[in-house]
Amino acid sequence: MASDLLGFPASNDSDAAAEEGLPEPPAPEGPGLFGDPAPAAAPPPAPAPKPVAAAATGPYRVLARKYRPTNFDDLIGQEALVRTLRNAFAQGRVHHAFLLTGVRGVGKTTTARIIARALNCIGPDGKGGPTADPCGVCPECQAILKDRHPDVVEMDAASNRGIDDVRELREALRFRPAQGRQKVFILDEVHMLTDQAFNALLKSLEEPPPSVTFILATTELRKVPVTIRSRCQTFSLRRVPVDMLRDHFGRIAEKEAVEAEGEALGMVARAADGSVRDGLSLLDQAIGLAGGGKVTAEGVRDMLGLADRFMVFDLMEAVMGGDIATAIGILDRTHEVGADPLAVLQDLAELTHLLTRFRAAPALKDDLSLPEAERTRGSALAMRLSVPTLGRAWQMLLKGIAEVQQEGVDRRAAAEMVLIRLAHVSDLPTPGEIVKRLMAEGGTDAAPRPNPGGGGGGPALRAMAGGGAVAAVAPVAEPALPQPREWREVVALASGVKPLLHAHLLHDVHPIRVAPGRVEIRPRPSAPRDLAAQLTALLIERTGARWTVTISNEGGESTLAEQGRSAESDRRAAAQSHPLVQAILAAFPGATIEAVRDATADDYGLPLTPAAATAEPDDGDDGRDFAPPEAESAWDPDDPPSDD
Repeated sequence: MASDLLGFPASNDSDAAAEEGLPEPPAPEGPGLFGDPAPAAAPPPAPAPKPVAAAATGPYRVLARKYRPTNFDDLIGQEALVRTLRNAFAQGRVHHAFLLTGVRGVGKTTTARIIARALNCIGPDGKGGPTADPCGVCPECQAILKDRHPDVVEMDAASNRGIDDVRELREALRFRPAQGRQKVFILDEVHMLTDQAFNALLKSLEEPPPSVTFILATTELRKVPVTIRSRCQTFSLRRVPVDMLRDHFGRIAEKEAVEAEGEALGMVARAADGSVRDGLSLLDQAIGLAGGGKVTAEGVRDMLGLADRFMVFDLMEAVMGGDIATAIGILDRTHEVGADPLAVLQDLAELTHLLTRFRAAPALKDDLSLPEAERTRGSALAMRLSVPTLGRAWQMLLKGIAEVQQEGVDRRAAAEMVLIRLAHVSDLPTPGEIVKRLMAEGGTDAAPRPNPGGGGGGPALRAMAGGGAVAAVAPVAEPALPQPREWREVVALASGVKPLLHAHLLHDVHPIRVAPGRVEIRPRPSAPRDLAAQLTALLIERTGARWTVTISNEGGESTLAEQGRSAESDRRAAAQSHPLVQAILAAFPGATIEAVRDATADDYGLPLTPAAATAEPDDGDDGRDFAPPEAESAWDPDDPPSDD
């Protein structure tokens, strides 16, 4: 390095200026002071490199932020909300507190920001007032759009949920707006506030200063106290329909210069489940998967883990046709292409719902909003299946989906079991068909013996079929039963037909006398007041004859339930005294008599009538459950039986 006359290193003025960030000194003109030759002219500076495109355009903005609505016209699927707010601004009747509710991604926070801009917009000339169409160019609109307006405060109630946070908010209400016309407080997920915080917010929410507006947003309206809701104008933002979402995503794809198949956009719209933000996030992901190419249905199907729509139709036809092998094979193919078993069952449930709609409203096959495959193949398949069959499949699929979602369960194995059950019941008749067949075969012609549990022709048939099936065969006239001759036969008429009335007749009525066309009873206080009228209607309906039911104050007999318990006690005492039973109890200490069965007793526990008692048993035994008392025991407890 060169040195000056004093021995210090010579400095380069240009280098020093560059290090200090100062402009370079001008080059000397002519020879130097000590006769040095004039320095050569410095070369011109090299041109700065051009910035790359990424630096020029800035960081990438996701579609959900890039296409966030900035005015009411951009909101899709919320026509009622937009119309109400426009009219409110036009009439100057804007409320001081709003409560926006709806599922995630439908535009609650976006709507709150639009309202904040509408309240503070001053127009391009700076002289405008509150308007439903904010200009977007004035300083107020620009500051709110860039989230830097001092008078528009967004607070996440999920992380600022305590009473201290609400107290800070109340302190801020004391000051006038710093820049805008109106202070706007946006409380997102307001249902997360504590009870104390809600109570602290009540008074401010009811009587805020004139220059303050509250906008609350929540996905759980039921968790917001009614005292809060009563102080706000509540708007429910609805889920956006699939066809509207599909068209919206198509317009955004055109703006992004991305080619996308209509079926692919439909898949994204269905997966969004009414949420615009969720759908845009999925569309962003699909565009990234396409890598600059076309967004295809196959790519979206792989991305979402969905089964091919035609494969779902093949699977439905297989299970409804009872072809278990084909159904399992189709499930294996869906697994190979990456479809989740849970998604396959959900697609089957969705298809079941669609087929049921086709059965209920055949005109849907002309709905152009549905894909071509669903309109043609779906309508044809629906005509081959009945509504009860589809309803049964729907219930089984709902239960199967819950099974697949359980922790620790092999999802694929659980899905296979669901398909096997569906295929197994495919050829089984529905309950309504069973009832119709039994009625056609005359299954209710015979009058059964009294049976409170519904065992017998008429009552048993009703109990087995259920409400829907009974309604289906109600027009068929039921044959009249024989005239009852004693109280238990009267009670049996209500068995399986009117369960509540049967219970009252069994436990709350003391019978006095039963004669042809006449019944006299003494009801207990616990019986309904219109018991006599109910019993009269039952007798006329079941026997086809006129009957008179009289209420009396006589004591009468014990209730039928008490008679049955008394008979049971007598049978147990008889069994207890039997020599064979006593020998068994002595040989096995601690043994007890659990139950005594008597084939000569009806289902109320009372002895059968002589005609029924003499009927030949149908189970191959002699009608006795233990040997008669006079029988001698051939078994000695002190001499246990041998092995042979």
